[in-house]
Amino acid sequence: MTDSEKNVTITKDVFLVIEIQGWKTRMTQQNSFGRWYQRFLGKLIPEYGAITLAIGFMFNSFVYWGTQQLMGNQYHYDFTASFDRKVPFVKEWIVIYIGCFLFWAVNYVLIAREGKENCYRFATADILSRIICAIFFIVLPTTNIRPEVIGTDVFSVWMRFIYQMDPATNLFPSIHCLVSWFCFIGIRKSKKVSTWYKVFSCVMALLICASTQFTKQHYMIDVVGGLVLAEVCFWIAHHSQLVIVISKLYDSIRRWIFGITVENE
Repeated sequence: MTDSEKNVTITKDVFLVIEIQGWKTRMTQQNSFGRWYQRFLGKLIPEYGAITLAIGFMFNSFVYWGTQQLMGNQYHYDFTASFDRKVPFVKEWIVIYIGCFLFWAVNYVLIAREGKENCYRFATADILSRIICAIFFIVLPTTNIRPEVIGTDVFSVWMRFIYQMDPATNLFPSIHCLVSWFCFIGIRKSKKVSTWYKVFSCVMALLICASTQFTKQHYMIDVVGGLVLAEVCFWIAHHSQLVIVISKLYDSIRRWIFGITVENE
């Protein structure tokens, strides 16, 4: 390779232009926050991963709580089936139900570390699933009848707290089951995650689904809806061009926050 074929110029350690046989990549200067993030947090969660996690959390909150406010005075359907009535209420399962939040956080970070393309495809599936959930929550608002929880033990206290904080609405499809299954399929084919943790994630996701039944937070149709929706959205994200639209959005936000620009010519 001659000097005319390869020309590398580095300015102030943060401005890089590489040109090889007419192909050029241009990375602009990071801002102060971008340099701080890269120094202290970049090794844990890449910038693009942090963006997808933050937007995903905010969009999920907007969909879940926003539709509750929107449909609060509307008629809600109860899809309780005979099978659901046979499932006992077991308050101790609240431990698994609440423990899911730590499981979600760990696995979403692992998925964010799978590389930019995989991260963006997963984020595409995540956003698409919430859009579909919002449609169901508005078009087909659901509810159920919860048992009366008595007792002063810790499990009873936690159950009453969850019932108070999380009204019996937006049940179908179950976001609890949807996100838990995403945590598994997001690392299912990963070469970075060990086999034992993949098995653990699958078992944990299924236990969380079971906890929604024993705590009477959801019924079986909600669980099935959440699992199916996760698989469908994940497939779409990996077999369509929708990820291109999402990628442009995330890259724009990433450039605005961290001061990073990447151009390929």
